[in-house]
Amino acid sequence: MSRTIILLLTLLTIASCSVQQSREHDEKRINALLNAWHQAAAEADENTFFNTFTQDGIYIGTDATELWTAPQLANWSAQYFERESAWDFKPYDRNIYFSHKGDIAWFDELLETWMGTCRASGVLEKQGKVWRLKHYHLAIAVPNEVVEDYLRLIRKR
Repeated sequence: MSRTIILLLTLLTIASCSVQQSREHDEKRINALLNAWHQAAAEADENTFFNTFTQDGIYIGTDATELWTAPQLANWSAQYFERESAWDFKPYDRNIYFSHKGDIAWFDELLETWMGTCRASGVLEKQGKVWRLKHYHLAIAVPNEVVEDYLRLIRKR
């Protein structure tokens, strides 16, 4: 094998390891960011909660009417952030994925909430070296075996 090929393979291996280390670092940062975001809601820390969003961030809640920009969510939730705790959702299972360039990440997570188990998903955007929440969608996880009961209840409204 020529020296050029060996050098090229060595450089590719180093670059691959560097990308993997960067992704692992970003995954840790994203987990910390999302955990701090959930904790900010639990402590009614409005600044931390809303500064996590991008300027054009979107929040979709569990009700079909809950599609908000971050400023609209801030307005709607102001009364909740005046309390000791706005809401307290505890994530316990999260998966994080990255775009090829590594500047966009998306995730899904399971949460313990006052509504029972919820599943959420979201998109984050890396702005410089800082990750920001661009889109968050919260959904109540209805077990398949009770869907018919759920539908009957909804139809009664």
